[in-house]
Amino acid sequence: MADIFRRHGDAYRRAHEGRLGRTERRVMSAIVACRTAALGGHVEACDDCGATRIAYNSCRNRHCPKCQGLARAQWLAARQAELLPIPYFHVVFTLPSAAATIAFQNKAVVYAILMRTAAETLSTIAADPRHLGAELGVTAVLHTWGQTLQHHPHVHCVASGGGPSLDGKRWVACRKDFFLPVQVLSRLFRRLFLAEMHKAFNAGSLIFCGDLAKLAHPVIFARQLDALRRLDWVVYAKPPFGGPEQVLAYLGRYTHRVAIANNRLLALDEGSVRFAWKDYRHGGHTKVMALEAGEFIRRFLLHTLPDGFHRIRHYGFLANGARTERLDQCRGLLDDMALPSVGAESPGAHDAYDRKLTWRDFAICPACGGAMQRVAIVPRSSVSPVRYDTS
Repeated sequence: MADIFRRHGDAYRRAHEGRLGRTERRVMSAIVACRTAALGGHVEACDDCGATRIAYNSCRNRHCPKCQGLARAQWLAARQAELLPIPYFHVVFTLPSAAATIAFQNKAVVYAILMRTAAETLSTIAADPRHLGAELGVTAVLHTWGQTLQHHPHVHCVASGGGPSLDGKRWVACRKDFFLPVQVLSRLFRRLFLAEMHKAFNAGSLIFCGDLAKLAHPVIFARQLDALRRLDWVVYAKPPFGGPEQVLAYLGRYTHRVAIANNRLLALDEGSVRFAWKDYRHGGHTKVMALEAGEFIRRFLLHTLPDGFHRIRHYGFLANGARTERLDQCRGLLDDMALPSVGAESPGAHDAYDRKLTWRDFAICPACGGAMQRVAIVPRSSVSPVRYDTS
């Protein structure tokens, strides 16, 4: 991505002068500067063979493909202690295209509604005694892209396969291979989301520009909601994970993902970007797409998030605040049932995850396998790479 921005970012910025937001410009600048002399760094030396290397600082921008490995490993280390010895289910909530268009012009408001109503849908149906009669723990992760980088907002939810009963006195487990009925989830998700959208409109929280400007009229907006109400909304439930280790592996792939990883970029030549993508409508076969560089940049920047927006959120007994106490309650209820552990991890698994998710152990000398130690600081370069005005 950095190479694409270095070669074509300035032309893209000029072509979109006045229409490129501060967040997008900052993302472009961060990715270009990431792990270069512009951000400074440090020198490391091997205790055994004396080999040295310079490690430049990362930009730590959450949209940067280079910066997610270590952040992902650290986040997973914290989540590991929160996993229970139970099955977990993966449920995906997707917005219809007409709602996604509104979401793009109102990212902070509508993405928050999407995540909140997806979690509320799971919690409400699970609490119904006709289905489960329990409180769930849910981790929700927002993704806004499809394989070809088009705008496709959806939420991946990892939900516990059971939870404390509503009176908190016993653990209620869901059936082995069945979570909650997706048609029921879909209808409630649609109703809750549209109700929240109506509230946001009445509160003046939504803006409409360009082709959507007509939706600012209450009657036309109401018609749009009616049209969305007549659609079938997509909720997809996957088979349960085998246990905590599988949950961590899954979360490692999804939580800190960006719109496109560098390993999917195949070539940049003659003003065109070629990248690999999976066609899930035709068996998930890997194909290659070529886009003009400006169009590729446009699609990538579709997925920048507003400042301060949390794309990973926790609900139910995993909600922030009383999480530790609620997890202790869950473990006590599970101990009372004397359930066998599901996919228990072996000692040292934490370190294995760190190495797997960051691809290599940065403390080991690549020449002899000795220990690398930091010996000097590299200051920021006075000659910075291309930067884009973020004022």
